Amino acid sequence: MHAKAGFSLANRYHARTQLPGNTMLKAIFWDFGGVFTTSPFEAFNRYEVSRDIPLDFIRRINATDPETNAWAQLESSAVSAEQFDALFETESAALGHRIPGREVLQLLSGDLRPRMVAALRLAKSRFANACITNNVRTGQGPTMARDPEQAATMADVMALFDHVVESSKEGIRKPNPRIYELACERSGVAPHEVLYLDDLGINLKPARAMGMTTIKVLTEAQTLGDLAAATGLQVAR
Repeated sequence: MHAKAGFSLANRYHARTQLPGNTMLKAIFWDFGGVFTTSPFEAFNRYEVSRDIPLDFIRRINATDPETNAWAQLESSAVSAEQFDALFETESAALGHRIPGREVLQLLSGDLRPRMVAALRLAKSRFANACITNNVRTGQGPTMARDPEQAATMADVMALFDHVVESSKEGIRKPNPRIYELACERSGVAPHEVLYLDDLGINLKPARAMGMTTIKVLTEAQTLGDLAAATGLQVAR
């Protein structure tokens, strides 16, 4: 319901180029998985190697019919984890390798990156901070933690954000521009006042179109360097 309306709203915004360290920034929006934690893609690859499945096969499944596939439906809470299990297995089998969806869900929660958490703590003193995460209702909490100890650690990190916008609660997911608009509305900022970090280019594209400054997360060191250039925030080694 929200998805179709959301895409038209992006036409109100125009991309703008901003110089590093520019003082217009009032907020930082962060993806979670692949930014504050190691990427689930690493776990996907380990799974594929262990089962003699071609590398990035799981990513290819998720990129096929990306608006309507099992993954998209799960992240917007249109199907349950049990329904996803069967749907993903059917989709993967159609592409050549049968993978139960429940096994993929067990791979989602990565290991925490302490220096990225330190960057978030620094950012709290100068900026509004929001997390925009495509997640699913599995595991424990918004980060889909695997066990109580990990869940407690992740909960401490989530508490540092002023706002957390979850696809599984909103019923919309990145790259739908509406989910970025929700973060702006709740943070009280305009898109051109936002710096957004994500490890997926497809999720950065609508943010840039709306006027946000963006950083693509490739490595921790690169991200912290780009963050320092854009904001002046320096994280100790």
